[in-house]
Amino acid sequence: MDHFKTIIGHSPSLDSIIRSAKMVAATDVTVLIKGETGTGKELFANAIQKESHRAEKPFITLNCAALSESLIESELFGHKKGAFTGAATAKEGLFEAANGGTVFLDEINSLPLSIQAKLLRFLESGECLAVGDTKTYTVDVRIIAATNTDLNQLVKEGGFRRDLYYRLDVVPLELPPLVKRLEDLEHLIKHFLAMIATAHGIDPPTVSKAALSALKGYSWPGNIRELRNLCERLSILLAGRPIEVDNLPSEFFSGSNQGSTENFVLPNEGINLERLEVELIQQALDRTNGNRSKSAKLLGLTRDTLLYRMQKHGFKGSEK
Repeated sequence: MDHFKTIIGHSPSLDSIIRSAKMVAATDVTVLIKGETGTGKELFANAIQKESHRAEKPFITLNCAALSESLIESELFGHKKGAFTGAATAKEGLFEAANGGTVFLDEINSLPLSIQAKLLRFLESGECLAVGDTKTYTVDVRIIAATNTDLNQLVKEGGFRRDLYYRLDVVPLELPPLVKRLEDLEHLIKHFLAMIATAHGIDPPTVSKAALSALKGYSWPGNIRELRNLCERLSILLAGRPIEVDNLPSEFFSGSNQGSTENFVLPNEGINLERLEVELIQQALDRTNGNRSKSAKLLGLTRDTLLYRMQKHGFKGSEK
C-alpha cells in the first residue's frame, strides 16, 4: 500500500514534495518538514514512517511546545529514581521506548537550547543520558522533525543552535500553504465532506459553484486544518443540502480576506476603472446566478451599494 495516497491533492507543488518524501522514506536520513500550521506536517511524517523499513516499529510523536524544559528532557531521555522532586520511580524516555522505530518531534523550534545540545549529541552518536544518571545508553531511532518557524532566522536570533539546524536540515521538505495549491481545494473539500459524512452517518452536503468560488478567494490562514474544521461544521449543519455563499462564515467576506491588491501594478497605459467595475460586477452576478446579495458579498459591498452601482452602469435583470 502506498501510504502517500492518504495525502489528497495533485498540484505540481504537492506532487514534487511527495516524490521527495518517497525517496527519503527508503532511507534512514533525518528529515525536517517545514510549513505553516495546518499544512499537514504530521500526515507527511506518518506516511514517511509507514513507507520506511521501520514501519512495524514504534512511531512516537512529541510536541516540543507542549512541555516545560524540565519535563521535556525527562520525556525524551528518561530519568532515574530520585533525579528530582517527584521522581518516585525511574522512567523510560521516548527515545528508549522507540528503539528501532521513529520519533517525530513537532514544533522543534520550541525546543529549549539546553535540550538542543543533548538532541545534537544523540543525532551524532545515538547516545542518550537519562536525567540524574551518569551512564549513557544507545538506541537506534530515526528522527523526523517539523517546524512552523524559519529555523535559519531563529539561528540568527540566537534561539536555535546552528549545528543542530544543519544536522536536522539534511533533507528538508517544505509544504506549501493551502493558498499556494488552490487547485487541490475542490478535491480536499470532497474528501473531507465524504469522510465526515461516513463518520457521522449522514448524507454529505454539496458545494455550489458560487460557494466554491468564494472558498477559492479566501486566504486560508489556518490551511488544511481550517478547511477540515469548516467542512465538519457545514456537514453537520447542512447534511444532504447544498452549501451556498450565504452559509459561509463572515470571515470569508471581511476586508482582510478579500483578494489582495498589494501585488497589483498599474499598467503604464493605465486602466478604464469604470469598465473594470462593470466587468467585476458582471462576473459576480454570473457566479451567483444573478443573486445580488451573494454578489455583493463576493465584491465586499453592501447590497444597497451594489444596487446603486448596477443602476449607475445600466444593469438590467430580475430582482434576486
